Amino acid sequence: SANREPSSRLEDIPASLPALARADKLQRRAARYGFDWPDIGPVFDKLEEEIGELREAWESARQDSAAQDAVEDELGDLMFVCVNLARFMKVNPDQALRRTNRKFEARFRAIEQVLAEQGRVMEDEPLEALDAIWNSVKGVERSPGK
Repeated sequence: SANREPSSRLEDIPASLPALARADKLQRRAARYGFDWPDIGPVFDKLEEEIGELREAWESARQDSAAQDAVEDELGDLMFVCVNLARFMKVNPDQALRRTNRKFEARFRAIEQVLAEQGRVMEDEPLEALDAIWNSVKGVERSPGK
C-alpha cells in the first residue's frame, strides 16, 4: 500500500548518485535521526583510526593478494570519514575534491612547462627533480600578490 513504512530511513537515497554525494546524503540522513558524533573531535580520532587500519590492510595485502578486498574496504572507510569531516566543517566534499584536482592539474602543467622550457623530458627526470619543481611551483602560487 502507499502508506507502508519504509524498510529503511535511507531507502530513498538513490544508489545511482556519485559515491561522494551519496556518502554525504547517507551521513546527513543518519545524523537527522541522531546517529552522529556529538562534535568534530571524534571524527578526527576516527580518521586516524582508519588510516591505521588501512596501513595494516595494505601490509597484509603485500603478503597475500587475497587481502586486496580489505584494502579497498579500508580505503572506502577512510574516504567515508573524510566526507564526515567535510560535513562537520560545512564543506562540500565534491567541491573540495574538484578544487584539489584543479590545483594538482595546474601544478602538474607548470612542471611540464618548466621542463619544456629547459628542454628536459619528464620521464627522464628523477622524482627528486620533479618534486623540487613541484615545490617551487607551489611556492610561487602562495607568494604575496599572486
